[in-house]
Amino acid sequence: MVSGMVLLILERDRIGGVADELVAMEGVTEVYSVAGHYDLVAVVRVPNNDALADLITGRMLKVKGIVRSETLIAFKVYSRYDLERLFAIGT
Repeated sequence: MVSGMVLLILERDRIGGVADELVAMEGVTEVYSVAGHYDLVAVVRVPNNDALADLITGRMLKVKGIVRSETLIAFKVYSRYDLERLFAIGT
């Protein structure tokens, strides 16, 4: 499992619409509206790096209203929740 955070700067009038489009995409588990330099943070979890590339460059960054992005790839996830088990249910 590859986890990452995509930090997004948007056109101001597109924040809600972009958030709705992103959270509907398979592989995007959460989208946060945040204060500071970025407008949205999308949390992504996919099986491998190829799926990450397809999700971010192939689909996410084609959403109208995204001005700039920065992607952070997690080396290791520290969590009190067993995310691997949670996302593996039914597979």
